[in-house]
Amino acid sequence: MILREKDLTPHALAAAREICPAVFDSKSELKAWALGCALAAFTLYCLWLFEFSPERLWNGAGKLAGVLAHMFPPTPKDAFWEYLHAMAQTVGMAFIGTVIAAVLAVPLGMLCAKNVVPTWFVRFFFRRGNDVLRGVDQMIWALIFVRAVGLGPLAGILAILISDTGTLAKLYSEAVENVEKRPVDGVRACGGSALQAARFGILPQVLPVMLSNALYIFESNVRSATILGIVGAGGIGFYLADRVRTLLWEEASFIMILILITVYLIDGLSKLIRSRFIGSRDSPPASH
Repeated sequence: MILREKDLTPHALAAAREICPAVFDSKSELKAWALGCALAAFTLYCLWLFEFSPERLWNGAGKLAGVLAHMFPPTPKDAFWEYLHAMAQTVGMAFIGTVIAAVLAVPLGMLCAKNVVPTWFVRFFFRRGNDVLRGVDQMIWALIFVRAVGLGPLAGILAILISDTGTLAKLYSEAVENVEKRPVDGVRACGGSALQAARFGILPQVLPVMLSNALYIFESNVRSATILGIVGAGGIGFYLADRVRTLLWEEASFIMILILITVYLIDGLSKLIRSRFIGSRDSPPASH
């Protein structure tokens, strides 16, 4: 459609302004440009602050190529079974920490949901408590628990447990708040208590979502547990950090390949469990 100058009458412009007010709002366009310029300036400032330069990237690429050349062929030397045991220890840490966190997060998630706890200050207390648990990184929790309980997998399990309890409680509460009200009202109409309404009206609806979230967190924790070993929380991460520090790149490469294979196998097992118990819904949670 071609508009002619005589068609641009005040009445036509007023109608167009009413339909698309943003097109005629010069202030909103100016604000968008100002926001874009501010973001660009902040990005450039960060690059300058962190001494980002093509020269550093080029020099780093050369050194990285040298490291990669020393990583092949990957070899465990005489520690193959020792690495397998440490990898199994890492998976065990992730599994135990995730299972306990998933169980603890169920009541905490319920207490954070507004359709279960209508009193706002009670929800506020539990929600902020969950923020404290998940707001501190697992590495920090691991450092704290290594100091408290000593070196070994127990510190890693406690770090995973604490952090993921807060994360899963938040995800569970969001799922609980989105359930259908009719099953809950049906339990209440039959004389059920608030606990029975949660057990028989809410929990069956959110269990598939809870299982999916817990499986996804478990996959993530297998990777996280390898990092926790670097600070003394046990598992394969301890050996990886030691081999990197001593420049034994062939062994470090073998350990990284072992981690990748383990994560791949767990991912496949997780998808199999999802398809068996949840069906085709195979999407990870929105955040961790």
